[in-house]
Amino acid sequence: MPPPPLEAPDLIHDLAIVGGTVVLAEGPARTNIAVLGERVAWIGVGTPKARRTIDAGGRLVLPGGIDSHCHMDQQPWEGRSTADDFRSGTLSALCGGNTTVLPFAMQMRGQSLRAIVADYHERALPKAHIDYGFHLIVGDPTPEVLKAELPELIEQGCTSIKLYLTYEGLKLDDYEVLTVLELARREGVMVMVHAENDACIRWLTTRLLESRKTALRYHVTAHPEIGEREATFRAISFAELVDTPILIVHVSSASAVEEIRRARARGLPIFGETCPQYLFLSSQDIDTADLSGAKCICTPPPRDRSNQPHIWRGIVDGTLGVFSSDHSPWNYADKIAGGPNTPFSAIPNGIPGIETRLPLFFSATQADGRLSLGEFVKITTTTPAKLYGLYPRKGVIAIGSDADLTVWDPDRTVTIRNEMLHHAVDHTPYEGMQVRGWPVTTISRGEVIYDDGRVISQAGRGRFLACERPFARQHLTTLRSASA
Repeated sequence: MPPPPLEAPDLIHDLAIVGGTVVLAEGPARTNIAVLGERVAWIGVGTPKARRTIDAGGRLVLPGGIDSHCHMDQQPWEGRSTADDFRSGTLSALCGGNTTVLPFAMQMRGQSLRAIVADYHERALPKAHIDYGFHLIVGDPTPEVLKAELPELIEQGCTSIKLYLTYEGLKLDDYEVLTVLELARREGVMVMVHAENDACIRWLTTRLLESRKTALRYHVTAHPEIGEREATFRAISFAELVDTPILIVHVSSASAVEEIRRARARGLPIFGETCPQYLFLSSQDIDTADLSGAKCICTPPPRDRSNQPHIWRGIVDGTLGVFSSDHSPWNYADKIAGGPNTPFSAIPNGIPGIETRLPLFFSATQADGRLSLGEFVKITTTTPAKLYGLYPRKGVIAIGSDADLTVWDPDRTVTIRNEMLHHAVDHTPYEGMQVRGWPVTTISRGEVIYDDGRVISQAGRGRFLACERPFARQHLTTLRSASA
């Protein structure tokens, strides 16, 4: 239901958005918005007085998108650095309708997590265009990390932890996973899990390389669906044992979706996330005669096209409640630096997508009515805000919330070309795809930072977001509604 009509106040506001269809927590409504300072100050009928007014007639006004799973300015991985730093990464994000990003501060074996986060603050502060928080990748849960560094960083607002069940230098054994889950339960924070079976991947990769099966298509073989299913089940089992919520990230396969669905049917607080590559790319895009398929290599990999309807079903029925980009920007030139005979195992994993996430998903969900506008906002923006301790400051258009808004032209047809994007990557795997619906204006904390193709933002205006503990007692009601 729309909010009760309120006449426009006499107060002169800083910004007004009028004439559009606004997607509120209660649903879409023809209403107007007034902004004072950095917050939404008024929602209602009539035309509020403002120093600047945006006419959104015929357009949609949505909360600014939250990309809750992205990588940028990350420390070198296997000798390589991500193409995007905080400057280009957040610029690309805002041009794609996002006003908040949550990238990762990545600790590997032998490193201090506290030092990694301090370094990340230094990287982000002068470069970020939009607001940001940090997920903590725990790759070495030493006594110092568990007893001192993690509690300290959680207190400072880093209230989500990511664990890997694979990748040398990052993977945790089962005992370590249980220990971190125990800490998460005590602290009331979210744990994200990269769920793939490491032994399966290493064993298959070794056998494939021994058999000289090095073509790109064997990347999919080396990361089997059964390994994702087993690791998902194992992570859920550990969460059930410890009695703490978790989120399985970048779910790619039907069987992993089914494991999450079964857990939720038993009433467990298990959340699932998926990404554009599992809806709009497939294993067929990797299996190319040349190395161009390397542009689509990520982990878990895109599955066969027959898998896509199962991911869509998980989205529609709420099993997969978060839709992120998993933006992991490697240049194609770096991916194939080993030459034309580069084996699949030497291709850096990850694809760009922070700017195309929302338009691809908007077009696919709104054209055929797969999701309502409210459901589109929930999975891309509101639920991430709730799960990561940012709601209602972020993720909703409401009086008192940050004035993070995007104006969308629902009828604008765009053919995606890398040359039009704002990331620092030399390709997009979505080249040539046509979408209907595009964000034309982005407003961050009341400031117009992008308007119809023109970037107005300045690097360094973004702020670090100290997130609340999402599973603290005062937030549990909000989170129950996120999982419903």
